Amino acid sequence: MRQTWRWFGPADRIGVAQMLQAGVEGVVTALHHVPTGAVWTREEIARRQHEVATLPDGTPSGLAWEVVESLPVSEEIKQQTGAWRTHLETWKQSMRHLSEAGIKVICYNFMPVLDWTRTDLAWPRPSGARCMRFDLTDFAAFDLHILGRKGAAEDFPPDVIEAAARRFADMPEARRAELAKNVVFGLPGAAESFGLDEVRAHLAQYDGIDAARLRTHLVDFLAEVTPLAEELGMRLCCHPDDPPFPLLGLPRVMSTPADYASVMQAVDLTANGITLCTGSLGARASNDCVQMMRDLGDRVHFLHLRNVTIEGEAPLRNSFYEDEHLSGGLDMAAMVSAIVDEEARRRAAGRADHSIPMRPDHGQDILDDLGRGAQPGYPLIGRMKGLAELRGLFRAFEHARQVARPGAAAVDPAA
Repeated sequence: MRQTWRWFGPADRIGVAQMLQAGVEGVVTALHHVPTGAVWTREEIARRQHEVATLPDGTPSGLAWEVVESLPVSEEIKQQTGAWRTHLETWKQSMRHLSEAGIKVICYNFMPVLDWTRTDLAWPRPSGARCMRFDLTDFAAFDLHILGRKGAAEDFPPDVIEAAARRFADMPEARRAELAKNVVFGLPGAAESFGLDEVRAHLAQYDGIDAARLRTHLVDFLAEVTPLAEELGMRLCCHPDDPPFPLLGLPRVMSTPADYASVMQAVDLTANGITLCTGSLGARASNDCVQMMRDLGDRVHFLHLRNVTIEGEAPLRNSFYEDEHLSGGLDMAAMVSAIVDEEARRRAAGRADHSIPMRPDHGQDILDDLGRGAQPGYPLIGRMKGLAELRGLFRAFEHARQVARPGAAAVDPAA
């Protein structure tokens, strides 16, 4: 696994020097300041590359921008309305400029309106740590009583509707405002926040667009951009829905391994790939991320490794919180073992992309993270702890593989 770290640019509370000290090998970032639908110019890409490659004292960091997260897909492309064809061409031009700069992996998503949804951004744990959480009752209280979405009551079972009414009635005004802000926090990279009227307007744009139609639009998008990616030697990797079930009446199309298998088959090119986010997919109890790695691993171009604990036993939607990397519902050791097996298969096949870029996704705020004011879910120490744990698992499985093959040439885990 290529050990990377997400960085939100110069405004990030965590700098290049701290990333270097955490032991990362490469950087995941984006041009968050460029408006969605605009071209990423050569000049802006080069500026960000320089920022990654340079320490505060002007000396080289030894790090490089290796993965784009994310190159945004506009709502117009998702809806196929307005200037969507122009946006498609600017997306392709941005791909060309990134390829010229030597950046070959692009993560994107196809979620309508909001990139992720949580009800708590700093939920206290018994240890004193804080984490992000999705509380289904709180979310229903938001949808039913704060946003007041038409038809919302049809999306929740009676027990959740009753619990939400009680929760809302007991909720202080300050918590109502906080809940609304948390739910519509929007794009994590840009910290974009919508007001309620804006959310209602965005939701209305998806009236008449169901999951089948949105999936068709995704396949249309990929049919346009993937051949170019293949030509440029690039890898595109779609991030799953977060959380992986319907919210706010919006369609979801990348929530299960079956969703991914269908889209991979529809545009059957190697460049059309997967961002396997174990935290997003893991919030749905029926998803088996380890088996997904084993079944679809040849198309996994990027890894987000984190863990969640599901609170509840409903088949689809439950509350959950972001646990420590080696805790929660996912057997992270089995996951890393499956990744090591896939990388060995790629290496034996002579694939240049045998080392899959991975980042420790999110992390709990611990120690000096508390009060730092970093991007929600992206603490310094919590992620560094997770990275150390994942690195340990990776090296242990690589070592075991070498011991099992006496006389084999040593494998550099970072290669």
